Amino acid sequence: MSLFERLSREFSIFYNSQKFGGITLIACTLFSLLVANSAWSETYLHFWHDELLQLPASWHAPTSPEKIVNDLLMAVFFLLVGMEIKREVLSGELSNFQRASLPLSAALGGMIAPALIYLSFNAGSSVVHGWGIPMATDIAFAIGILALLGSRVPTSLKILLTALAVADDLGAVLVIALFYTQQLHLLYLLGAAAVMLVLYLLGKTLVTSLWPYLLSGLILWIFIHLSGVHATIAGVLLALVIPYDQKRQNDPLQRLETALHLPVNHFIMPLFALANTAIAIQSDSISSLHSDSSIGIMVGLFFGKPIGILLFVWLSCKAGMSKLPVGITFRHILGIGFLGGIGFTMSIFIAMIAFNQPALTDSAKLAILTASTLSGIVGYLLLKKVFSISQH
Repeated sequence: MSLFERLSREFSIFYNSQKFGGITLIACTLFSLLVANSAWSETYLHFWHDELLQLPASWHAPTSPEKIVNDLLMAVFFLLVGMEIKREVLSGELSNFQRASLPLSAALGGMIAPALIYLSFNAGSSVVHGWGIPMATDIAFAIGILALLGSRVPTSLKILLTALAVADDLGAVLVIALFYTQQLHLLYLLGAAAVMLVLYLLGKTLVTSLWPYLLSGLILWIFIHLSGVHATIAGVLLALVIPYDQKRQNDPLQRLETALHLPVNHFIMPLFALANTAIAIQSDSISSLHSDSSIGIMVGLFFGKPIGILLFVWLSCKAGMSKLPVGITFRHILGIGFLGGIGFTMSIFIAMIAFNQPALTDSAKLAILTASTLSGIVGYLLLKKVFSISQH
């Protein structure tokens, strides 16, 4: 094999790895922050927020690049998340109580503790509804940071973090659907229910072509968008009705999940990072990190996540519900607890739904970026030390 072929193969492996996805998100975030605070700041910010089309206001259509990314493309991201959740529940690490108890306990602790910490800082205030922001974990970033540690990472730890993040995503989806929907329009909800019935019947008749599901999913997205529920929930609902059978070779869910991995991880997620970290940092932006809302987010992510994950895993093991995988200690759990504090994508997404004021949203994004960066660094260094100790 020639040098070029070897390099090409190695790059292909790297490009398709979770490590590349994490590095791409970091690069896009840094690029967006740099341009937003450069001489091109005004042009760059206008690009994301300017309306591309003039449509009737009653349509509530996403017409700016930022809204197209957040409302339309992120529905595809949530479709992938929904399929991963469904696969894990039906045949993966969440398929039975014995397997699921450990990651579910970890995810539960990683959601409850940050939410309580946020509420302790903001109870009774106008920003109290931001409690869902520090509950989320960015699966791409967390797995990407873990991948940086290379072959030293036990497979069982990768599986645990993945299952934890998937369960966490399920929690985030439920929080968005149940607590961040302000006004419902019954007629459009009935339309969405009718589309779901059609999709269910398609699945029952074992239709394996993806086009009927995708076209129906687009109609579902329109109804959900107009109903008042956040449109990205349409992606999760579509995932629930796409047939899945791990024994069948021509399985629609597995084919669609495989097809979406690259465009979601290497196109949609980088676009989301570019669009939502276009923050012009000024003196008042830094001072906003001292607000109760920002402190609640940062403390919730950086301390609440690892404390909640470690505590609930310990309680689950103590109660005999779960047991740690062979070779995994509570130091490893603390390490992935910090990685769970990388909220980034999901936290920013919830912040944009929770806060309508741009200043509040920007300060929340800054707090999320700060806490996620610290959590990623501490989690990486802690696990690196644990692995180096275990090898001696």
